[in-house]
Amino acid sequence: MAFAIIGMLALQACSEELYSNLDQRQANEIVATLVRHGIPAQREAGKDGKMTVSVQKDRFAEAMAILDESGLPKQEFQTLGEVFKRDGLVSSPVEERATMIYGLSQELSQTISDIDGVLSARVHLVLPENDPLRQRLVPSSASVFIRHRASVPMNDLVPQVKMLVAKGIAGLTYDNVSVTLIPVAATPPEQETREAGFTTFLGLWMHPDSVAAAMWLFYGMAAAIFALVARLAYVQWYRRPGVYALDAVARPARET
Repeated sequence: MAFAIIGMLALQACSEELYSNLDQRQANEIVATLVRHGIPAQREAGKDGKMTVSVQKDRFAEAMAILDESGLPKQEFQTLGEVFKRDGLVSSPVEERATMIYGLSQELSQTISDIDGVLSARVHLVLPENDPLRQRLVPSSASVFIRHRASVPMNDLVPQVKMLVAKGIAGLTYDNVSVTLIPVAATPPEQETREAGFTTFLGLWMHPDSVAAAMWLFYGMAAAIFALVARLAYVQWYRRPGVYALDAVARPARET
């Protein structure tokens, strides 16, 4: 058991941090995505309950590319309640309006991001403050940016997205909502990685490429510990107290 712990600590020393300050759901999504692509990842909880995800140093770049294509970790959005959280300062009407537009944009972006297949989404709102004395009013408009998996037919959902945004903003019409779709082709795992899977060594799950390094670490530490124990045993034996017995021939004869 001690050897397994030592081996695990040694392997962790060869890892590099991917993301930190994650909640449990974000960490689970990242680890699950990396494992599906054959990259072993570790989660570690901090004192504040936040999670940190790490991978081996030699697979750091590959892991970052996969997470970027998968849209992970997902962007966190603010609600209207969080946006309008009072800090004791009095806001001007212009600041109140800008805050309202930002809060609406955040909530719409989060709603669209929850659609299956969407990796990331942003909603940009243009809500001009029209002068009632002006003869021609400037209409409100919105542009939606969606980054999605190429395997998902997102074109079929464009009318629903436009309707969602138009109904969520007062004075915004369906025709003034534009949607830009950016498909992202997923990088398939390498054939060797899919076929190899994972294996265990000393009760630890790891990628087959890591087994050789783990064996070298384990047997090297085992040999060092064995040499240390043998050295201590020899010193203990060498310093043991001697026991001397009197020779029976040298003893004086007993007179009768």
